[in-house]
Amino acid sequence: MKQLNNITILKGDGIGPEIVDQAIKVLNAIAEKYDHDFKYDEQLMGACAIDATGNPLPEETIESCVNADAILLGAIGDPKYDNDPNATVRPEQGLLKIRKTLELFANIRPVRIFDSLKHLSVLKPEVLQDVDMVIYRELTGGIYFGAKNKSENEASDLCHYHRFEIERICKLAFEEAQRRPRKTLCLIDKANVLDSSRLWRDVVQGMKDDYPSVNVNYLFIDNAAMQMILNPSQFDVIVTSNMFGDIISDEASVLGGSIGLLPSSSAGEKARLYEPVHGSYPQAAGKNIANPIATILSVEMMLRDFGMGDEADEIVEAVTYCIDNNLLTSDLLKENALFCSELGDQIARHISSKTKKDYGVLI
Repeated sequence: MKQLNNITILKGDGIGPEIVDQAIKVLNAIAEKYDHDFKYDEQLMGACAIDATGNPLPEETIESCVNADAILLGAIGDPKYDNDPNATVRPEQGLLKIRKTLELFANIRPVRIFDSLKHLSVLKPEVLQDVDMVIYRELTGGIYFGAKNKSENEASDLCHYHRFEIERICKLAFEEAQRRPRKTLCLIDKANVLDSSRLWRDVVQGMKDDYPSVNVNYLFIDNAAMQMILNPSQFDVIVTSNMFGDIISDEASVLGGSIGLLPSSSAGEKARLYEPVHGSYPQAAGKNIANPIATILSVEMMLRDFGMGDEADEIVEAVTYCIDNNLLTSDLLKENALFCSELGDQIARHISSKTKKDYGVLI
């Protein structure tokens, strides 16, 4: 029997439309092979929505997202707003609003290192041995959403957290650590200075007895940033606040050689949004050179949440095949690089193949 899933598509800005189109190719290949029925509803968010409606998150988009089984986002951002400090309406306001509206309180970023690409990393290959981590970043509280005040000579941003906000993301992180082989959770904070961090540490210490199989340790954010470079393999599951999570996850994203490889999901009680960790890369927009792998692997995360483990494994296998065989975009390959659409074709074709011997490389 076909499984019906309604997916809101937010292509967004810059390279967003190009990379999302490749992810849809992959979803369609999965749907055809496994007899699923994915229904897509394309809506506007970001600079494209401002240009069309004056609103970075129109009501029609919110309604579609609320009624969807999942949301697939490309990227948000445009230089004409980034370079205007006086702009009162910005693309990022749409992203912050959708997180608040859908209560997407947990941003989940797995960091996967592909052996064939270790030579592209800024770190030595031996430092990357056994790197396999997932970062749980709190997404709807903290300094980004706290009270703000700005005058000509002063400014302040309040970092505010309620215990329940910390508990709900820590619950997800503890459960993830409990499932993983190493069963280790690291809280990243600044508890030697910040009262908000002391509350985080108090909550984690109060919860750890409920997960006796999980080993818990703690790092201050400055030390954690250093350890991410010196010894990234020590990390298993990381949980942290909004701003610290923004910093540490972006640092972790470059370990594997390109930020274009890493997916993410943002989870709420009812809704889930999936997106690559990178930005809109406006310099590449319309050139068909962007790397779609992070977006395609975000679809892999979506399928796992749908309960489609075999289908998700197919995506990982197809992506790994392309990486191992140098079927890559120009951020990863200097000569004979594929265009964004060609790499999408390759991955979708690999999934659609009935057996390995039927698979041929499309150049």
